[in-house]
Amino acid sequence: MSLIELRRATVSADWELAPGATTADEAIAQVEQERPHILVVAGPYADLIAAVRERFPAMRVVAVRDLPGADVVATSLAEVRGAVRGRPRPGGPVR
Repeated sequence: MSLIELRRATVSADWELAPGATTADEAIAQVEQERPHILVVAGPYADLIAAVRERFPAMRVVAVRDLPGADVVATSLAEVRGAVRGRPRPGGPVR
């Protein structure tokens, strides 16, 4: 998954997106500078989540894979927008 794909899946008139990062160091620098409310992580960046949790424990973290420390796991790009908004993932029993 590319950064541009993730940005397209996340873009909304309801919030502003940061430029995005392709390394954990770049992401930490952006988080420290921009102070976002939500961090979307796509990739094997458990170290990034741990660093964010240490510095900004209240920040909501959405991961596009199962990563320790994430508040929400979106299993696909289609679920990212709902996860950012705080909506539950689709699924569950149908009645």
